[in-house]
Amino acid sequence: MADLWFGQAVQFPTGTSSRCRRFVPLSVASAVLLLLAGCGDAEQVAQADPSSPPVEAVPVRFGSLPLVERLSGTLRADNQVVIYPEFSGRIAEVLVDNGDEVATGQPLARINDAQIREQVRQAEAGHRIAQARLRQAEAQLAEADAQARRSRELNQRNLVSDLEYETLAAQRDSAAADVDLAEAELERAAATLAERTDQLSRAIVRAPVDGLIGARRAEVGMQVSSSSPLFTLGDLSQLHVTVNLTDSMVGYIKLDQPVRILAGEVVGDNLTLQGTVARISPFLDEVSRSTEAEIRIHKPDSRLRPGMFLPVDILYGDSKQATLIPTSAVFTDRNTGIESIYVLDTAIADPATIRESPENLSPPVGVQLQPVEIIARGQNEVAVANLASDRWVVTLGQNLLSADGRSRARARPVTWAHVLELQGLNREDLLTEVLEATGRRTAGANP
Repeated sequence: MADLWFGQAVQFPTGTSSRCRRFVPLSVASAVLLLLAGCGDAEQVAQADPSSPPVEAVPVRFGSLPLVERLSGTLRADNQVVIYPEFSGRIAEVLVDNGDEVATGQPLARINDAQIREQVRQAEAGHRIAQARLRQAEAQLAEADAQARRSRELNQRNLVSDLEYETLAAQRDSAAADVDLAEAELERAAATLAERTDQLSRAIVRAPVDGLIGARRAEVGMQVSSSSPLFTLGDLSQLHVTVNLTDSMVGYIKLDQPVRILAGEVVGDNLTLQGTVARISPFLDEVSRSTEAEIRIHKPDSRLRPGMFLPVDILYGDSKQATLIPTSAVFTDRNTGIESIYVLDTAIADPATIRESPENLSPPVGVQLQPVEIIARGQNEVAVANLASDRWVVTLGQNLLSADGRSRARARPVTWAHVLELQGLNREDLLTEVLEATGRRTAGANP
């Protein structure tokens, strides 16, 4: 909130007044006041009337607050998979490199297959032997069947005894059994050959999906097994962010809700992308009581890379109508943790006429510290229940006020756009603005 400290000192440029040119710990509020009013002007105001320090104030407004859930997730590519070899061996050839685009079925690497090729040759020989044995058994069956038929004809004419006929018939049945055995052996040989051939085909590691190659770990001569990762493959034209939802979030975060992906915190340029909640797993982990959701990015930026850790804002609805104030107006007591706001006793300007970069401070006005009842929190504003909609609240400079001493301030009216822009600055941006503004003021004073 507004009482957070940078925890570091700022060295102002050479030529700044001695009262400013020193190492000082800056709060967010005092740094921005120095930026907007100029170091010398702010100190002159404070010296002229130390009981009425300079602050910034904004008129509150009435409306509904977009409800936002801020989460962080991992960026992943569609069909992102880690590719492993399907059997052990030594890599003989690597056919792709990081960044290569591949199609489904394209060879990526070849594992030394000399041993498996020998096994395939042995299986082929076994298959041919089984075929020959089957033909031999079929020939013996045909001969035994012919002898049995002649014996039956002769037996019917009483030219061959019943014993001789039954012996030949048994030999025919034995030959038929030999054919069945040869057929089974042929089937087994064919299965062995198919297995060896399949193993030989797996010596070529192929792309299971279309995409780009990354995280290449395969090198020629490397001994690998089925647990050795070789590549990571994914389609970077379609990206999504996976986030974890707690059991309470599942109650209000639903499919197709809009999402802001704050990629600027990683790639810079204040890049914000749009997305939607595409999938939510219906099963919660029994230990963490959380589940995984997938956020689809509508138009991915080329600078995004799978594995990035990105903050996202899931917009899951609107609050009820209430008085709204910027988040920077909420002042948290360091000792008690109580949240309060500084409210001006009177309006200091017509809200419709406030300019984007106001310069004038108001005459001293009364300021009251008032506990606040927050009923909903958004990304940049909060909804409160116990504040009239025509009041003004201090957004910057709370650290210059004191709940037990100072009850007056000289307030600078600012717009909501101005406050929201400052709230979006991180510490480094704010320090840069302070130094640049001080440098410009120094250059103007010393042409």
